[in-house]
Formats: sequence, structure tokens, C-alpha cells
Amino acid sequence: MNSIRRKVVGISFDHMHMGDLLRMTANHPQAEIAGIFDERPERMRQAIESFRIPAERVFTDWRECVAKSRPELAILCAATGKHAEWTERLMDAGVNVLVEKPFAASLAEADRMIAAAKRANRLLAINWPLRWVPNHVTTKRLTDEGIIGDVIGVHYYGGNRGPMRHLADKVEVSEEEAARRKSESWFYKKSEGGGSLLDYLGYGVTLGTWFLDGKRPIEVTSVVDGSPLLEVDEHSVTVARYPQGLSKFETRWGTFTDPWMHQPQPKCGFIIAGARGTIASFDYETAVRVQTTDRPEGFDVPADRLEAPYRNPIEYVLHCLATGEAPSGPLSPAMSRIGQQIVDTAVKSATEKRTVSLVE
Repeated sequence: MNSIRRKVVGISFDHMHMGDLLRMTANHPQAEIAGIFDERPERMRQAIESFRIPAERVFTDWRECVAKSRPELAILCAATGKHAEWTERLMDAGVNVLVEKPFAASLAEADRMIAAAKRANRLLAINWPLRWVPNHVTTKRLTDEGIIGDVIGVHYYGGNRGPMRHLADKVEVSEEEAARRKSESWFYKKSEGGGSLLDYLGYGVTLGTWFLDGKRPIEVTSVVDGSPLLEVDEHSVTVARYPQGLSKFETRWGTFTDPWMHQPQPKCGFIIAGARGTIASFDYETAVRVQTTDRPEGFDVPADRLEAPYRNPIEYVLHCLATGEAPSGPLSPAMSRIGQQIVDTAVKSATEKRTVSLVE
């Protein structure tokens, strides 16, 4: 990467992952936090303190933020239902955009984002934090090397104790405080793209598409829980039928423990079924478990050590901007769009309580 200091801004603190992404920016030797924006100043307070952001780089008007900071890249952590309108605004202002997962609240909105990037000739990338878990990167390498033969199925379980149980940098919130915050949060508002299905199914099906080398399912069946006290689901199970077989994706807000602290049961992560073996790749563990026809008893493969510029989304996207390389894998709009197709189909299936063909 060249020596140019790259200016990055944080737009909207709806999603608590903004703190994680700003920390990656602050730690990058050739990047700087050129500005942060949110309409509610109190939501920026922790970031201001953590990263010692001067007052002249703190904004409550996004236009002023972009005009004064002149960023090359915007980190977008808005509510899912606002991703399209924010991406259009930023792209029209000439700014490249890294969107924190999920891609969008619907396929139509995802297509608006893709169109905005094409129109402005700017980079659009979608960050799925599980893409940077060494275990899952190792699993992709092993499947590409053919260790388990053709991938025929993906089984995913993803979630945590719930989005109200954490702040930035995984700071914990008490159960009582989390329950109180539900009524205030976009995570629990249907109109803003809330719910465990939209929050976590995108992880499973987008990385699942990565493991399946871009294959699309034929049809999808999805079931969600229902509470008269909530607008959105906290638990979903989705079965996708592919030409080569079935894959299953389960999302859960309300796991017994958070996987980054103690793996719940079932464990969060992926099991990849191949024609000649299987791989178990659980979140944040130090190795993957492999079975093959030659070694059916199984064996552990230590997780790969990630190397620059493939260690985190900020490092990777800045590398893409410096080299002109298009984002690949789950960060690419093309692969994330397939994931969004599956998510939209799952929403339709759950709503109509029937199996439906993949939406186009």
C-alpha cells in the first residue's frame, strides 16, 4: 500500500459495530478517523473518548461531515432499513462505502445500493465480521483445495444473547437494562430491518454462498418464532434446497452464552458437508475439525494465521482502494446479493408459511 494517508469517516452509530470498525481505522498506520457523524451526539461520546477525536471532527450534519473531512471511505453503520438511502447519499457525494452487515432490508434496496455504486463509479463493500474469523478462512481454503470433495451442504447456527446485551467492543449490558432498551432500539422495529433473521441469516447464507462457490438454492422454507410483545423474530430456522442437496441456517437472539466468551450449545458456526468429508468450523475456536474418506475418525487443522491485507475489513477495503482491486468473496456486492436473495425468500416463506422459489 502506498504512503497516502487515507481519510475515513464513520456515518451513523445505529449499529454497535461502529466502535469496532473505528478502532481498526485508528490502528491502521495509513488511515485516520477524519470525522464521525450521528444526529444524536450522545451516541458518539464513547468513540470520541476512546479515539480522542477532536471536536472539529465531530458532526451532527452528515453533509458538513463529508464536505469538511473530504473522506475517501465512509463506514456506514445505519439501521438496516436505511442502508439504501444512506449509500445513495454517500455515493452521490463521491464517497466509497463500507456497509456493516447485513447488506440491506430487501433485495430491492440492495439493488439500489449496487446501482448507486455503479452510477458514481465508487467502491461498495459489505462487511460480514465472520469473514475475518481465522477458522472460517481456513475452512474456505480447505474446501477450495478439495479436501472434502465438492461441497454439497452448509449447516449454520448463528447468534448471541441478543443485540441489547452489548455495546461497542462487546461491552456487556445487564439483562434488565437490555430488556428496557428493546422498545427503543431499531433492532426490534420491523420497519427498520430488525429481527434475528435479518441480523444473522445474512451471515449464514452469504458465507454459505462463499463455501458453495456462488451456487444459488432452488427454493427456501423458513419458520420464525412469534411473540405478541415483539414486532420481530428472535429465532428462525431456514432450509434451502439446492440442486445438490439441502442446507440449513438457524439464527438465534437468546443463546445461553455469547460465542466470543463461551460457545453456547449448539455451537455457533458452520458445518460443511462435502462429497468426501466434512469440516466443522466454529466461531472463534483455534482449529477446524475435518473428516475425510481416508481419515473418517477425524483430525484437527489449526486455524490459519491471517496476513495483511486480509486481517480485517478496514485493512482490506483500503487495500482495494489503493490497488483498484474489486472486493471479493462475502464483501463483494455480487455475492452479498445472492445472500440477500435467500434472506428475502426466507422472509417471504416465513410470512406466507410455505416453501417458495428463490426470489429474483
